[in-house]
Amino acid sequence: MLFLAALLEAVPVAGSFVPGSTVIMSLSALIGTGDLSLAGVFAATMSGAALGDGAAYALGRRHPDWPRRLWPLSRYPEVIARSEAFFAQRGYAAVFLARFLPPVRAFVPVTAGSLGMPPARFFPFNLAAIACWAPAHIVPGMLAGSAYQHAGAFAGHLALPLATGLVVLAALVWGARRLRRSGVPAGH
Repeated sequence: MLFLAALLEAVPVAGSFVPGSTVIMSLSALIGTGDLSLAGVFAATMSGAALGDGAAYALGRRHPDWPRRLWPLSRYPEVIARSEAFFAQRGYAAVFLARFLPPVRAFVPVTAGSLGMPPARFFPFNLAAIACWAPAHIVPGMLAGSAYQHAGAFAGHLALPLATGLVVLAALVWGARRLRRSGVPAGH
């Protein structure tokens, strides 16, 4: 699942709709609970991102006009123009920066390929971005899972008192509303 989430985020057009970052962060919580290994999560996430970006880049190199012919992009040439402008303004840094910008992430690798960026320039920037992006998504999820694991044991002891308190509070609010509707002031 982690591999597919990271890979599909790089697919032009479809990658804009894949909640890969959310899936990665959510599943990374299972590291903190001991259900997944940190090394396995990093390997799956980073290899999926690298393969997805690499495939999109290769597609752009092989078919430079493909993004302009792809539906629905063919109907929205301004999206392609924005990707190309982002790439032109930022140069090689665009490859690095795009990894952290979800809507742009799916278009910059294919744009880099279609605009003729040499592979010897694309892949070092892309892999460096993935090496920074993966921990930025995995570590917060892992920490949340760990916090949940530790808080869960403590929360078990508080469940009955909290539930009782909520029932009492709900009864008080209900009673106050009934009194107010019947015309009796709540303070009397």
